[in-house]
Amino acid sequence: MLLRAGLVSFALLLASRLLGLLRESVQAAALGVGGLADVAILMLTLPDLVTGLLASGALAYVLLPLWARQAPASQARTQRQVARWLLLLGVTLALVLLAVPQLVVRALAPGLGPGLQSSAQQSLVWAALALPLALLAALWTTRLQHGRDFTGMYGANLVVNGVVVVALWWLALHAADAGRHPLALLGGSLVGAMLLRLAWLAFRLRRMPTAEAPTGQPDAPFPTATVWAWALASAGLPLALPLLARSLASGQGEGALTTFNYAWKLVELPLVLAVQLVATLAFPGIARAFAAAPAAGTHTARRDAMRQAFVLAWVLACAAAAALAAMAPALARLLFGWGRMPPEAVAQIADWVRIGTWSLLPQAMLAVLLTVLASTGRLRQAVLAYALALLLLAVGAALGVRWGLSGGGYIMGLVNAALAVAALLLVFTERDTIYKALPLRELLLPALAAIGLGTLGAGWAIETRWAGLLLALLVAAGVLVLAWGTCPGLRKALRR
Repeated sequence: MLLRAGLVSFALLLASRLLGLLRESVQAAALGVGGLADVAILMLTLPDLVTGLLASGALAYVLLPLWARQAPASQARTQRQVARWLLLLGVTLALVLLAVPQLVVRALAPGLGPGLQSSAQQSLVWAALALPLALLAALWTTRLQHGRDFTGMYGANLVVNGVVVVALWWLALHAADAGRHPLALLGGSLVGAMLLRLAWLAFRLRRMPTAEAPTGQPDAPFPTATVWAWALASAGLPLALPLLARSLASGQGEGALTTFNYAWKLVELPLVLAVQLVATLAFPGIARAFAAAPAAGTHTARRDAMRQAFVLAWVLACAAAAALAAMAPALARLLFGWGRMPPEAVAQIADWVRIGTWSLLPQAMLAVLLTVLASTGRLRQAVLAYALALLLLAVGAALGVRWGLSGGGYIMGLVNAALAVAALLLVFTERDTIYKALPLRELLLPALAAIGLGTLGAGWAIETRWAGLLLALLVAAGVLVLAWGTCPGLRKALRR
């Protein structure tokens, strides 16, 4: 089931993520690495980052279960009510950006020099205009998710990335024609892309069939503030970790934010396409196993559902980590080694990718752990674990400044450690439910294979694009073949 399910979702998600990666590549070619690129990234990513922190995941956690227990008329009423609150939130945050732009820039891009402070503050005007549109789009996307319109969901991201890629490409080819204000071109394309995304979502919503009303039960009431608060924390804190890391890395000077952003995008790609997709597909099975009334075989069903999800997500994370470690130089050259990107910046991206790629292993554990906790209604433990991870990252960065270790590679290593601590904490606190379901031997062997093959491939340091990609495929295949032969849980998961 996990192998066959979600093929359409995966194809659309893959297209969306690859177009997003093309967006980063064209942006690197157009702006290179430096203060102006930092400002552009701050402007282009801020609306969706804020939306992810404050809305996207929380909307799904709260509204999807609610809509499943509401009649269509009540669903529409709830949607309008949430839309009003989101627009109010978006306008309020936009006014904050316009009122104290210097504080926002200092917090998110502390490495910008005095000469770019004015440009950064002006770029926040465009981000402020786009923010309410992004929040409303998150709500409409959640409604499409409820209606299982995955084409509409992922097509919306294609619209945004497509418009921004065109603007960046034009800028790369006609930099002189953009004058001294390329940020105005990019800001206008950002707001236009947000409007087009809303138009696309509205079109898909009109085509979405009306869901049948639930029978035999009254409409569920609107969730309380406490429910929203825990949903916001559990969905937003995982996204806050890379955002904090990016800001900390920016402190070492102009261009550091850009370099860290590009490196993290490469790490994030397999995380979303493999690890988080596995967790998403496993969610219904885990939820059903824990929702079933206690009976003979219930405990075994729960253990098997968790074990298969853990093994599959872990093995894919190991294969992806080993491949990224081996092909980091070649991939960095392929995506960022053109246009205005200097060779030393491309090499630095590769170095940071090789460190950050090992965060995929604890993130594989965390992705499945969160599905288990969400199925059992214990997301508070996840909130505490991620809060501890954020604290460790901040303390480690402060100590690193004292020790002279404030580079992006050091920050990447701190992210790895913080995520590992969060995963171990959740396993320990949920040891009665989760620890006994962990197939430790089946997790250990793929990890050792990934470390060995990834280190071996990295030692060869192949920078030729296609040779490096071929090496990565061989490394990943080696990890997968070994896992297939030694992990019965993997074979069972793929046969379902």
